[in-house]
Amino acid sequence: MADTTVVIATHNRAPELARTLRQLTLLTPLCPVIVVDNASADDTPNVVADHVGDYPPGYLTYIRLLRNKGAVARNFGIWRARTTYVAFCDDDSWWAPDALRRAEDMFAEHPRVGLIAGRVLVGPRGLDDPVNALLEDSPLPRSPDAPGPEVLGFLACGCVARAFALRQCGGFSDVLEFVGEERLLAYELAASGWQQCYVPDIVAHHYPSPTRADPQARIVLERRNEVLTAIMRRPAGQVRKALARLTQAVFSDRRLAPALGGTLMRLPRAIARRRPVPHHVEQRIRMVERIAEDG
Repeated sequence: MADTTVVIATHNRAPELARTLRQLTLLTPLCPVIVVDNASADDTPNVVADHVGDYPPGYLTYIRLLRNKGAVARNFGIWRARTTYVAFCDDDSWWAPDALRRAEDMFAEHPRVGLIAGRVLVGPRGLDDPVNALLEDSPLPRSPDAPGPEVLGFLACGCVARAFALRQCGGFSDVLEFVGEERLLAYELAASGWQQCYVPDIVAHHYPSPTRADPQARIVLERRNEVLTAIMRRPAGQVRKALARLTQAVFSDRRLAPALGGTLMRLPRAIARRRPVPHHVEQRIRMVERIAEDG
């Protein structure tokens, strides 16, 4: 039997969710699925109800939230899951039929690994997501017992993790809510001593929905959450640099002003949770950042 639960956070994408639920019935073995509905106003509840019969009794669970909590919705699935591992899907993505069985075998062979980042293939042509190359070429030193390149980031729709490790780290941050949430969780896992590895043999498929957030709004959230992440987990010098980058960006492009306002609004919560990562983790973060800057 499967020892992995698939958690899907969704919002107003009923047609895409229906396709994902159909695709997940092809998993071998079949996995429990938890759909966490971020207060959708469309046909999402009926879509889930229509697919309950495609799964064994108790295998498809629906949780409806009263407001859109962004990535934090995944936490409801993390704590609800009763399996050893949790895999994430977006409502427009799914796992290859053998992917989660492979991941379970990999975890069993490598007890220090807390999270596996899989290879994400995009659209009907199965094109590699650009993130795949970044993970494959990770600058981090690779441990002899690691099943693949060690990484300090991942795409949520293409990762599988130990449920215990996710709970130990508190799941996805409610300070950030959405955009860049994977980076902070990667820092938390590393600080807790877990390896994170890219394993391209474990494949997820992503068919990007045409219903997407405004690109400018996403950039604003990226800028905001970069600073908030630094405040919560980076040394003081890195916090100053992140604040300076945001301030300079706002002066250059007034459309980014909401990023500064959003940072100030969430600042008390970020400060209350400030706990800089250990020095060895900070060194790994800087190693990844240097490569990104050079690129």
